[in-house]
Amino acid sequence: MTLLDVATIKADFPIFEKKMRNDARLVYLDSGATSQKPRQVMAAEQYFYTHQNAAVHRGSHLLAEEASAAYEGARETVAAFLGAKSDEIIFTKSATESLNLLAYSFSNSATGRFALGVGDEILLSEMEHHANLIPWQQLAKRTGATLKWFEVTPDGRLDLSQIDQLLSARTKIVALTHQSNVLGTINPITEIAKKAKEHGALFVLDACQSVPHFATDVSKLGVDFVTFSGHKMLGPTGIGVLWGRSELLAAMEPFLFGGSMIETVTMESATWAPAPRKFEAGVPNMAQAVGLAAAINYLEAIGMDKVHEHEVALTTYALEGLQTIKGLTIIGPTNMDSRGGVLSFALDGIHPHDGCQVLDQYGIAVRTGHHCAWPLMRKYGVSGTTRASFYIYNDLADIDALVTGIEATKKYFKVS
Repeated sequence: MTLLDVATIKADFPIFEKKMRNDARLVYLDSGATSQKPRQVMAAEQYFYTHQNAAVHRGSHLLAEEASAAYEGARETVAAFLGAKSDEIIFTKSATESLNLLAYSFSNSATGRFALGVGDEILLSEMEHHANLIPWQQLAKRTGATLKWFEVTPDGRLDLSQIDQLLSARTKIVALTHQSNVLGTINPITEIAKKAKEHGALFVLDACQSVPHFATDVSKLGVDFVTFSGHKMLGPTGIGVLWGRSELLAAMEPFLFGGSMIETVTMESATWAPAPRKFEAGVPNMAQAVGLAAAINYLEAIGMDKVHEHEVALTTYALEGLQTIKGLTIIGPTNMDSRGGVLSFALDGIHPHDGCQVLDQYGIAVRTGHHCAWPLMRKYGVSGTTRASFYIYNDLADIDALVTGIEATKKYFKVS
């Protein structure tokens, strides 16, 4: 197993100095919800506010020039990280907003490949986060299009056996998660995207659980749009990213209207600036973009291949440990074939929320509930699960603490 120097990494994260209930150390296993932030990211934001704070793309004074340079420099950093061009990177407030941007932009198109109507189809999967389900549900309602979906197998994989029946000339959009936020499953996106392209469908990829955890080159995936959030990859809250192919962004309608996204304006009409400005109305989240760039620099200094290897080692160890616990059922793949550092499980006789409260007494922070994936919970016949998710600041001792904590939970509830 290849592991990072976690002690050195943790020294960059002030929150790990905090003592939890009963004076326990923090065992943070909830990075799938949001990651912790290193000093370098907080320092980058503070430097912007202290030395460069001004509205970007407005004014010709020194602060405005420096703020604009910092903001556009962040865009270039994100583009290089993804193997993209900088004018293909749109900053939003979150991946959720990025997905809604696409859905609303498509519904604003009366004609062309973005326009949907009765008889058109949108293809999703049962493992989607609500953020990559509800916008498409609403788009279907607005346009009369039909939703279809890949089902999920009992072992947590996409059932692709019906792919040739689900994809057709009527399929206008395919929107899938890269890695499930519940199951940890990494989906065969390149294979599915190739088939989608044969039918002329647009492919939207929710990469919230992949971009922070392994190298992602958008030029090699075969997709048209990629969305993710900064706060899940050591960056600040309030900053998200939408990548789109330049020719598609040029043809799309705007999502929001206001300052900075226009080319010309009269009292009767307006024309739009080229992308990415066309999709960034108003004063953007400038300091947050700078913070995201600092987070990317931090991850690249470690190396995304090493980040992934570390999580594979942790998850392998966790799978081995959790499967020794009597009455524990893992929801999702039980091997490391195409899976990442997210583990969901259920304990016989113990509600996830109750189990979480016991784990919290030992300083162990996990996520419980439906994880914004109700259809998936219904698929597996559970009201919710307990989820542990790993990142660069976790080590084998954290996994040991989780296993010990679960055994203590069973003892507390007198469950054999």
